[in-house]
Amino acid sequence: MNALVGERLSIITSKAQTTRHRILGIVNGKDFQIVYSDTPGILKPNYQLQESMAKFVNSAFIDADILLYVTDVIEESEKNKAYLSRLGKSRVPVLILINKIDLVDNSKIGQLVDVWHKLIPNAEILPVSALKKTNLSLLFDKILSLLPEGPEYYPKNELTDRSERFFISEMIREKIFLNYRKEIPYSVEVGVESFKEEKDIVHIRANIFVLRDSQKGILIGHKGNSLKKIGTEARKDIEGFLNKKVYLELYVKVNKDWRDQKSKLRQFGYDNI
Repeated sequence: MNALVGERLSIITSKAQTTRHRILGIVNGKDFQIVYSDTPGILKPNYQLQESMAKFVNSAFIDADILLYVTDVIEESEKNKAYLSRLGKSRVPVLILINKIDLVDNSKIGQLVDVWHKLIPNAEILPVSALKKTNLSLLFDKILSLLPEGPEYYPKNELTDRSERFFISEMIREKIFLNYRKEIPYSVEVGVESFKEEKDIVHIRANIFVLRDSQKGILIGHKGNSLKKIGTEARKDIEGFLNKKVYLELYVKVNKDWRDQKSKLRQFGYDNI
């Protein structure tokens, strides 16, 4: 979605389940408006947070005019059989996007196209590279040709439905995903507690919630060095996002049940539980 919208709206890491929310990216032209909906990846829920993530995925089957199923040249093609079956029965157009084609040769791409044609005969298969922008203009034209005519849903100047606070919390969470391994990234949620904008600087205070005291210690690190590194990396991204100098304060708090607390999840923006 970032490549199609032309802005960095969804955080990106190599770890599964990086995306937790359904994020809209809005592209406006003289006579069109495309609303992209980036959902979490497909997963089998083990706790309430993942239940919410799964609902975001399922919602796409209900209200989408076009379904874009994004796979890549590495992913096992039949790993999400239940969802592939739903795609095969879809009443709206389905595009299978084989991403990261810059990593393989043409013969491999041809083999993958054949595999996906057999799996979902009603879909159109399009090899792409979001990184290299390969075939993205072709994809854009295809989407425009398939979308039904209708009214604009959002004002022309809007880029997304999310707030500044949401993107700030996501930038902090991305740095945690990039700097920590094992269970830490999946045990963490970030909430912006205060956002005070002055003439030349923005003061931001954010809380990082973890499940256990041991995780709090790992996040903070020796003499606070690990948390300081997260803060420095996140602050640079936030300053670029806001185009202003930022003073960022991070605090780590323990809440052993936050992933299963409906009130807490709603506070973090998981309103579909």
